[in-house]
Amino acid sequence: MDVVYNLVVVIHLLGMAAVVGGYLTVLRKPRVLGIMRDGAGTALLAGIVLVGLAESDAVDKDLNHAKMAVKLVVAIVVLALAIVGARRDKEGKDTTLLAHLVGGLAIVNVMVAAIWR
Repeated sequence: MDVVYNLVVVIHLLGMAAVVGGYLTVLRKPRVLGIMRDGAGTALLAGIVLVGLAESDAVDKDLNHAKMAVKLVVAIVVLALAIVGARRDKEGKDTTLLAHLVGGLAIVNVMVAAIWR
């Protein structure tokens, strides 16, 4: 089961990389890309699966539930903003603020994961 858990970790990291990487590529002219929306959804879904696996008896992980709750709320906000931003960008509307919010909050979520023990 550790192999499955580690594969889901890779999927989670790739989703996060799509959001942050997408943001960094459009930093000179900020807008929300579809890859940012898709990455946010992937990272959120994979994160939920990771918590489920960690809580099961199949994987021996000790979770900080407060940290997981903060990450979940931030991830939901990132996904919601990315959905709205990608839709507005497709319509040709300005999504500069949404792009900064999506990218910034995704980076905050990475920092929570890496720094909060």
